[in-house]
Amino acid sequence: MPGLEGKTAIVTGASSGIGAAIARALQAGGARVAGGARRVDQLGTDVKLELDVTDPASSERFVEQAVRELDGLDILVNNAGLGLGRDPFDASREEDEERVLETNVHGLLRLTRLCLPHIRDGGHIVNMGSIAGRQPYENAAVYIASKYAVRGFTYALREDLLGRPIHLTTVDPGLVETNFSRVRFRGDEEKAAAVYADVEALRPEDIADCVVFAVTRPPHVNVDELVVKALAQSTPVRIVRNT
Repeated sequence: MPGLEGKTAIVTGASSGIGAAIARALQAGGARVAGGARRVDQLGTDVKLELDVTDPASSERFVEQAVRELDGLDILVNNAGLGLGRDPFDASREEDEERVLETNVHGLLRLTRLCLPHIRDGGHIVNMGSIAGRQPYENAAVYIASKYAVRGFTYALREDLLGRPIHLTTVDPGLVETNFSRVRFRGDEEKAAAVYADVEALRPEDIADCVVFAVTRPPHVNVDELVVKALAQSTPVRIVRNT
């Protein structure tokens, strides 16, 4: 199997949670990683750069600096994303809708477009989706729409890249214990903790293992998609809890 020695990678949203775990796993495998996040001081990557994926100018600066400091690009992990609120759609706010779509969809498109000219032959793009992009559930319409968009874009891009030596994978996690719910519930610690209560959720490192698996397959292999759930979970909201 090909290793990661001598490879370079960009990981967005790399300051915590799944993004930080992916960056660490890639580094452990021998890759040199440029991490992008708003909170630069929390990055543990080889190259630490400020990035707001919703801002075109920030994204352009980030890609230019990252590619220059890495001296080329082999792997792009589009991990930056968020959800806001668990309300029925008719109770949602337009500013929240825009933030979710700008981050999860437009930011991912933007970083992919900016990075594609720099990805070397044999390179890999990994898009972080969600099982929410496969199985809808109540009171999360905009987040679900954004993750369906990620999945659709990944497959459409696969068609556009067919014949070019660039691999493309979407990873769709289920319940992973991160800061995701704290952000979704706007810092409400009680609501966030309830999401992960009395169940063994996935860890960020579990998702990072999946990413490393995908990017270290033989050159002729493309892992189109990986769906990863906690054993106690069958859908985004059907979860067996030890109560």
